[in-house]
Amino acid sequence: MTGNISLLTLTVTAASALAACRFVTQDGAYPAAGAAAFGVTRSSAGGAGDLVPVDVQGTAIAESGAAIAKDAPLMVDATGRVVPLTVGSKSPVGRAMEAATGAGQQIEILLVPSAGLVSAAS
Repeated sequence: MTGNISLLTLTVTAASALAACRFVTQDGAYPAAGAAAFGVTRSSAGGAGDLVPVDVQGTAIAESGAAIAKDAPLMVDATGRVVPLTVGSKSPVGRAMEAATGAGQQIEILLVPSAGLVSAAS
């Protein structure tokens, strides 16, 4: 695992316990599989109400939910981990800067804005 370069880190209030290195929504919850996400948690949250730093621009360390090839486009699974983007998904969240041989590995990813968070006026 290499380091990461966060260009913007914001804080969310956890809706429940959260693991580090996983995608969350602005509401502090894990997004649905394939859904838009806000950013990647830098640390864990013990429970609802905890403030959690979230990387939203730059690169981040994210936990894999499956095997991932280097440079693969990514989406989230139902627990906030990154998995390869499936055909037809409208919410990519990043691109793999490193490969993962399976679930549970931490890899550096390049963050991309989720389609569901970008307004039509942008």
